[in-house]
Amino acid sequence: MKKLIAEATATFMMVFCGTGAMIADQQTGGAVTHVGVALTWGLIVMAMIYAFGDTSGAHMNPAVSIGFAIAKRFPVKSLPSYIIAQFAGALLASRVLKLLFPTSPLLGATMPAGTEMQSFVLEFFLTFILMLVIMAVAHGSKEQGQLAGLAIGAVVGLEAIFAGPICGASMNPARSFAPALISGHLEHLWIYITAPFIGAVLAIPVWKYFIAGAKT
Repeated sequence: MKKLIAEATATFMMVFCGTGAMIADQQTGGAVTHVGVALTWGLIVMAMIYAFGDTSGAHMNPAVSIGFAIAKRFPVKSLPSYIIAQFAGALLASRVLKLLFPTSPLLGATMPAGTEMQSFVLEFFLTFILMLVIMAVAHGSKEQGQLAGLAIGAVVGLEAIFAGPICGASMNPARSFAPALISGHLEHLWIYITAPFIGAVLAIPVWKYFIAGAKT
């Protein structure tokens, strides 16, 4: 139970700060800036890894948890409870932001700027890269240690900087589902549910071949 509460709390903080920065930027006419939003995402992910990595692993992402399970670093029986905790934390964060910013139309929901296929491909590759880095620096199924927080947070920030204006750079089904549901904008949600899962799953055999194989 401690692990599940930690995972829900970490996901709550990530969505609260990340989408909160997006809402603040929109409501202040760009005071936070796009780079500021991207840095917020990277820094909050890094902070939560340092805060909760030793307790729950700080996955904060159903796609990452599934990737760990496929790599046999995480017990499959724990997946349902972890995914529920992640979605619960994200939904609670979006609900709190709705109370704080009732006029926000999207609440930080991810939306494609171009075609749906363009965003789908981007989300796939973004999650693929993220999962590769996570597998390379994580200890078992735990994102912990000085290197893990810095590396994973940097990748999130990097990807948000260059791809955020096009696809939203979600890389996380729970992060996209929560604001989409609370704001009522579900029209493009399929992209941000399916692409991250596919990207995370396909990253595992590549990691095994190039990275895990090089260490054996």
